[in-house]
Amino acid sequence: MVIDPTPSSSARTFPRLVIAAPGSGHGKTTVATGLMGALTATGLKVAGFKVGPDYIDPGYHTLATGRLGRNLDPYLCGEEQIAPLLLHGAHTPEPADIAVIEGVMGLFDGQIGGKGFASTAHVASLVRAPVIMVVDISHTSRTAAAIMHGLNTFDPEVRLSGVIINKAGSERHARETVESIQGTGLEVLGVLPRDAGIEIPSRHLGLVPAAEREEAADAVAQLARRISDHVSLSSIISIAQSAPTLEAKAWSPADQVKPPSEARPVVAIAAGRAFTFRYPETDELLRAAGCEPVVFDPTSDERLPAGAAGLYLGGGFPEVHAADLAANDALRYDIRAAVEAGMPTVAECAGLLYLCQSVDGQQMVGAIDADAVMTRRLTLRYRSVIADHDQLAARAGVSVTGHEFHRTAVEPGHGAAAAWFVDGEPTGFSTDPGGIGRQTVHASYLHLHWAGYPDLAQRFANAVHDHAKTMRPMRAAPVEAHQLAPHPATVHDLQHHGDRDVAEGLVDLAVNVRLSAPPDWLSAIINDTTQDLAAYPNTAAASKAIAEAHAVTVDQVLPTAGGAEAFTLLARALRPDSPLIIHPQFTEPEAALIAAGHRPERLILSPANNFQLRADQLPRQADLIIIGNPTNPTSVLHPAALLNSLRRPGRVIVVDEAFMDAVPGEPETMIRDDLTGLLVLRSLTKTWGLAGLRAGYVIGEPKLIAALREQQPPWSVSTPALAAIIACLTPDARSLAVAAADEIASRRAYLVEQLASVGLQVAYPPEAPFVLVDTGAVRRDREPGWIRLALRDHGFAVRRGETFPGLGPDWIRIAVREPETTDQLVAALRRLVRL
Repeated sequence: MVIDPTPSSSARTFPRLVIAAPGSGHGKTTVATGLMGALTATGLKVAGFKVGPDYIDPGYHTLATGRLGRNLDPYLCGEEQIAPLLLHGAHTPEPADIAVIEGVMGLFDGQIGGKGFASTAHVASLVRAPVIMVVDISHTSRTAAAIMHGLNTFDPEVRLSGVIINKAGSERHARETVESIQGTGLEVLGVLPRDAGIEIPSRHLGLVPAAEREEAADAVAQLARRISDHVSLSSIISIAQSAPTLEAKAWSPADQVKPPSEARPVVAIAAGRAFTFRYPETDELLRAAGCEPVVFDPTSDERLPAGAAGLYLGGGFPEVHAADLAANDALRYDIRAAVEAGMPTVAECAGLLYLCQSVDGQQMVGAIDADAVMTRRLTLRYRSVIADHDQLAARAGVSVTGHEFHRTAVEPGHGAAAAWFVDGEPTGFSTDPGGIGRQTVHASYLHLHWAGYPDLAQRFANAVHDHAKTMRPMRAAPVEAHQLAPHPATVHDLQHHGDRDVAEGLVDLAVNVRLSAPPDWLSAIINDTTQDLAAYPNTAAASKAIAEAHAVTVDQVLPTAGGAEAFTLLARALRPDSPLIIHPQFTEPEAALIAAGHRPERLILSPANNFQLRADQLPRQADLIIIGNPTNPTSVLHPAALLNSLRRPGRVIVVDEAFMDAVPGEPETMIRDDLTGLLVLRSLTKTWGLAGLRAGYVIGEPKLIAALREQQPPWSVSTPALAAIIACLTPDARSLAVAAADEIASRRAYLVEQLASVGLQVAYPPEAPFVLVDTGAVRRDREPGWIRLALRDHGFAVRRGETFPGLGPDWIRIAVREPETTDQLVAALRRLVRL
């Protein structure tokens, strides 16, 4: 069950459903989030959506599904955009198996006076999705059946497909209600008992954002278990599969905006606990417009991301975190200086408050001459506004619709030039703090969904590109290291791997597997294990072989089903307060940490320094550091002495040495006598052509290995994989691997030389069985990424760079192959460079 993988097609069939309720407070978020988590736990890829503008529920959807939660709001984006946005979310970052859409308020509650416009029922009809009702029966029983019957007959265009009962007080209570509802012809799909332990806590604006709850991941996992225990998932899936064909084309940010220059200027995006409100399409539009969104945490980061040429301050709860924001003097000063230097800045709601002089007496950035205070009144409404002058966000006369969601007031409420006019009244601030002759700051309470108004994104991106020209020259990535805040705000496809760049008929230079198949002697050993497949796998012999090969003890090793399982195990086993990923590198460890509910920060290394790491770049608070060595995709080999200098009590260093056996002599391996605080990951799939078998291992401090082992499912490493591990670590096999490493080094040198002959330089010095190449120097005035796409047309698949944090679309990774293939590749490149 997979969604049609061709997002350009107009007729689409894929499983989807809507979770609705008679009104607010019935448990839609609880059930929808739990259902997403339960379906994900079965192995399905689930795309989560929320009807309406709410930011908070999608945060829980993100935790439940492992992919960004998204919104479907006809009022903000227009009816015609809802199905395309659904399809886009269902295909990003990869095709989902099922879409679950959480409704808003009561089933038919929408715009006041709008006859249900933007209601759950309205959106369900736009995406042609079956509706499942959630009903809280804590204060009723048979009357619930009357309510369901009324909802099912109120609008002939909306038909209910089932009911989930919430908060049943007893078996007798549940039975009475179930029989009554089924008497109306509706199927009861499950009954959830009354259990306050699975409710999500609230705050003055509604639910508490997932990013602010330390226990959020555990809470979502508990919800998923409760749904699995009490709801028929098979019936849910059957209902979702009944959804009819949807006639629509997926929304694409690249169709809405265009890069105004070849540069990729950085846009600093506020994130962290104080700034949790932002639609994913915002980042996607900025990227499509040639910008590089980089998130930072205003409560902890001391400077804006290096190379920032634009600033986006979205929504959140700065009033709750005002003390932490105020305490971060260094960043407040840095932001004020940047804003006063003319940096294009968009601030929505929380961002407006942060730019003010103060919030409830706590000092803020001070870039806007106004103060904010908490009030007792909740402002929650859609607003249609108009721009009265040409400004950063819009041209004069442009009208947009957004929403407000706050309990604060700003005094004064507008500047000499207002961000917007509402019914003829000014609101917000449009300012020129740098005195450069045009407004560079746009700040108001209004939240906008840029997918509904892509011209706003284009206008902001144009200003960022223009501002970047006044700064130091930009490259495809920031020129110095910087920290980033965590998912869900990440804009890179962390699940993209080289195999997705390969297609039938293309020469594969995207996947870093040396052999197209295991050697005959290894295949024979693997095949011989078929006679033992009736017995459960036993890791003892493989553990012994690993220990002997690396001169360590058995309690220091753990066989794994490849590196991917190892990253999942460490993400589940370790409980770091400040995990740090050093990028660009293999994205699986970050994806695993996010899926386990962690909040990893990023340290992005500079191409100007050939992606070399310096010890002084690391934040002292980092207690888990993950680095590749040699690094995928940069091919950089970091000195073991440098990595050892990062070790300190209370810190765990994870070194991904998946390609170390391709380095002659393995001079910088971290597998040495002292493994305190170390976990070293190894893979056998690259050298021996075993990607489909999944064979690898971890070596490290015994207590860390024991923690990983506790998280490892029984028999996760198959008998054939264990036999392969033993075979590949024999003295004869290791001698073959040494010879292969020498051959790779020779072939890599030839590849580097030939690439240089057509004007392409690699990240230097490369030490892995691949090289990283910046093609920006030879594409001239064409779109970023043109070389990679043109190579596909000439029969070559190379690994795209833009899915690695810190790289842009001009970067490509090329696997080292035999000289004949290199000659063919370079011949194609030479033709392209001459075009």
